[in-house]
Amino acid sequence: MEKKSPRTAPLWVPSSSHVSAAAISNFISRIGAFSGRTLSFDELHEWSVQNPGLFWSEVWDFCKVIGDKGGPPFIKGSTMLPRPQWFPTASFNFAENLLRRKGSEPAIIFRGEDQKNFILSFDNLRDAVASVAAFMKAEGIREKDVVAGYLPNVPEAVIAMLATAALGAIWCSCSPDFGVAGAVDRFAQIAPKILFTADGYYFKGSTVDSLKKARGIRAEIPSIVKVVVIPYVNENPALADEKLFTQITTQKAELEFKLFPFDHPLYVMFSSGTTGKPKCLVHGAGGTLLEHLKEHVLHTNLKEGDRLLYLTTTGWMMWNWYVSALAAGASLVLYDGFFLEREGMAVFELIAEERVSVFGTSAKFLSTAEKLKVVPEKPSDLHTVHTVLSTGSPLTPQNYDYVYGIMPHVQLSSISGGTDIIGCFALGAPNKPVYYEELQAKSLGIRVEVWDDNGIKLPPKVRGELVCTKPFPSQPLSLWNDVDASLYRKAYFEKFPGIWRQGDFVSETEHGGLIIHGRSDATLNPGGVRIGTAEIYRQVEKLEKVLESLVVGKEVHGDIEVALFVKLRSGTTLDEALKKTITQIIRLNATPYHVPKYILQVEDIPRTKNGKLVELAVREVINGREVKNVESLANPEALEFFKDRI
Repeated sequence: MEKKSPRTAPLWVPSSSHVSAAAISNFISRIGAFSGRTLSFDELHEWSVQNPGLFWSEVWDFCKVIGDKGGPPFIKGSTMLPRPQWFPTASFNFAENLLRRKGSEPAIIFRGEDQKNFILSFDNLRDAVASVAAFMKAEGIREKDVVAGYLPNVPEAVIAMLATAALGAIWCSCSPDFGVAGAVDRFAQIAPKILFTADGYYFKGSTVDSLKKARGIRAEIPSIVKVVVIPYVNENPALADEKLFTQITTQKAELEFKLFPFDHPLYVMFSSGTTGKPKCLVHGAGGTLLEHLKEHVLHTNLKEGDRLLYLTTTGWMMWNWYVSALAAGASLVLYDGFFLEREGMAVFELIAEERVSVFGTSAKFLSTAEKLKVVPEKPSDLHTVHTVLSTGSPLTPQNYDYVYGIMPHVQLSSISGGTDIIGCFALGAPNKPVYYEELQAKSLGIRVEVWDDNGIKLPPKVRGELVCTKPFPSQPLSLWNDVDASLYRKAYFEKFPGIWRQGDFVSETEHGGLIIHGRSDATLNPGGVRIGTAEIYRQVEKLEKVLESLVVGKEVHGDIEVALFVKLRSGTTLDEALKKTITQIIRLNATPYHVPKYILQVEDIPRTKNGKLVELAVREVINGREVKNVESLANPEALEFFKDRI
């Protein structure tokens, strides 16, 4: 038998017992009644996009959504813009579905960087939501009013969001590491009535005050009639204006769940805003719930009794995704603070101590942990983890090797989607093998294809634009105040009329999955050859001396010259020998077109608050253009280095 290349052989193959116990297998058996045969995952995907109304109806039933599904047809309309109406006669309450589980078992297990521990049972969570909902109702909050959170990843953020949803109001949030201008850029567009804030938060061993910034936000947004302060760093925080700033005293209240239509607005989500003011995307309760249940239950095999830890902030879409795990009966393990506390050991200790089942993180965390050689003292303590999720940027082969070096038994799922759809276009599948660099499967119910610039569907292994050609429930309802849908059309349908273009440069694999080669708006065209930035990152970050890198294009006489910036390990200098090594590894493993014209060392690389590298902002700087919204950056000062360097 021919020996497989280490890079083409599967890294993980689900056992027959794993497959048979997975929810996806039960779902496939259920769908067999319609198809007349047992389906593979890829055949199930094809069935799901050919029969969208029936598929999403089955997801509703299989995941036991609480509410009235209504009768067929479950989709009215066939175009993506105008958006069709899903489940037009359904009624339900989003918060009721997330609060379905009762009892004394932990619903939320909280760990702060300051070593604060807090456990909230399912019954306690329900009572807390009832209390906050009663407070907001007394303050005049009604259906479709906006409530904002300027909160760290603490239990009160989950409580406030659920109370908002229970009332049929709209929740939005950003993390408190945003400055006043960054928060105002987001919140002022949608005029919230109540702002929830903590008095501060902890990061890298320091205490950071939030109240001063909250006062600045309130001063800029007159629609805010009340600022609710959560004590976190102080037991009794000083409130400057007791008429506007208040704390909620616990009060016993009954929780009522009014039923709302399927497309009732639930969230306003904000785009990253690195090239201008953030877009305000309005997401519906029904689409959000069904998409998240599908991804949690069918793609991630999350079930009642599991514990989910995702390293995120309240300003990242993954927080909203994370919290929906309550609807699957899972418990949330919340961590707030510096993710690499104690050289990364804090996270792995938390996983072991709290018996985490699903661990979610980013490629950045895994890369840094691998470079720091973070290895749990007893990897056997991680035996409760059955799935590791990663998003934010593509995983490198080194990321896979690192995870499987410490947790060889897990399904490692690289997932990709976005704030735009509050979910994923491609992610894991518990009944499929895991291969290097591949996202295992296309998201069920979403018609994902790869197109060239002329709108022609491409075969596997050929790179092109990720598009979606049929409607799906978690499409945004609208963009805020976009009355004629012109902003919506420009954001997603301008390049291919009627077809959703996500802006990712991808290729389909022979296994039915996807490989992400970078953002299509950040792809490079040296000599007219289109290449993805992720293809260069994968090579450069193999090198022990390179902590991370960033690739952009310098525009020169109608062509592009590739510029590579590297952040090196402490005490390391970019000399000619290292430049030669970088050039050789790129040329050997990619193509001569991928070899940079410029290789420069930097002290830091600009990134968003969520840790994503900002190629577009650096591209603007090196080409002499202004970056319009530096407030979206976690470290805007890092941009200074790139001015006039090449």
